[in-house]
Amino acid sequence: MRTLVLHSFRHGSPTGKLPQKPFRLDPESADAPSTFEVDMVLEGVRHRYGFVVDRDHVIEEWAIRFPKGRAVLLFSRDGDHVDVGTVERSRTKAVVGLLRPNALFLSTAASANHPILLPLYSWFERNLVLAEAESRSVRQALTTTMLDDPRHRGRVLEFLRIADLGITGAVKRELSPKVRDRLERAMRILMGEEEAEKPSEEARLRFDETYGMQLLHRGQHEDVEFATTDESLGTLVWLGLVGPVLKSLADGSVLLADELDASLHPVLVANLVALFQDPISNPRRAQLIFNSHDTTILGESAASRAGGDNERRLLGRDQIWFTEKTDDGASRLYPLTDLDPRKGEAVERRYLAGRYGATPIVSRPRMRALAAMTTTNGVDEES
Repeated sequence: MRTLVLHSFRHGSPTGKLPQKPFRLDPESADAPSTFEVDMVLEGVRHRYGFVVDRDHVIEEWAIRFPKGRAVLLFSRDGDHVDVGTVERSRTKAVVGLLRPNALFLSTAASANHPILLPLYSWFERNLVLAEAESRSVRQALTTTMLDDPRHRGRVLEFLRIADLGITGAVKRELSPKVRDRLERAMRILMGEEEAEKPSEEARLRFDETYGMQLLHRGQHEDVEFATTDESLGTLVWLGLVGPVLKSLADGSVLLADELDASLHPVLVANLVALFQDPISNPRRAQLIFNSHDTTILGESAASRAGGDNERRLLGRDQIWFTEKTDDGASRLYPLTDLDPRKGEAVERRYLAGRYGATPIVSRPRMRALAAMTTTNGVDEES
């Protein structure tokens, strides 16, 4: 959604395809459109923005704001027809003349500096940064860049130390102009200033060679420098999270994290989540949206692991959502509140007992039988 908003007009080909990926497990949906919608608050006013696209064109698009709780249409699009709404009608009409079938109206309006729609576009520039395995080297670059900035260096170093990974500091070697250009390009990709396509394995930036940072670890007699190739995966995961987390908290933006618990101790995960829940550490109301297989974060002890009150849960009941595979291969997303949990309910224990669904159905006897199978001439004996 973010890529289409930021790039469909400026970087999209006038006759090119849209990067839409339909549901692949149902042949009847191969040509089905995809729908996206986001509900956000901009400068104290609620906004709704969304669109429907297929591979060839934008089918629908809309933007609505709610000053004083009443809906005001900014624009509504149905194919090539655009209802210009009631705000800045002349400027909106001017954008219509620039519109292409395969470009979003919002993306087009931002290129024309539309005064009402530009803040909505800018929201996508600042938000929805994805922390996942493919972007780790780029996120490590952000942490490294913040270490170079005197305004952030002390705080970043303290976050690296506070994780109890044995890190005492960080040093950098001088970057060549060519490497610095690559670093700046990586930063532009992370911040959405340039369209980010998945790089090939050969083209992927190697953090230790590109960004030149080495972490200092506490030794028996003195600190020792470690290249990132010598670091554990958990240390590298933390290094790639520190920069985005601190920037999100500073900007009040939305950070998306895939498998937040991957290679991190549950105590670190609980403390990260607690940062976003605490108005002292998160005065600008940044949001963290993540998925996880760490069920301990659902339990009563998660808050105490984060240094909080053991009487209160780390996650509210309205903040917990489950995903479950359906028979046709689709994933269903539903909130815990749909299941009417009681106040004080043992959510972790009941989830692991299968009370909420969203748990894999595994046959232990079948697994045991498979593991016990003998092999003959290197070929599995199958029943």
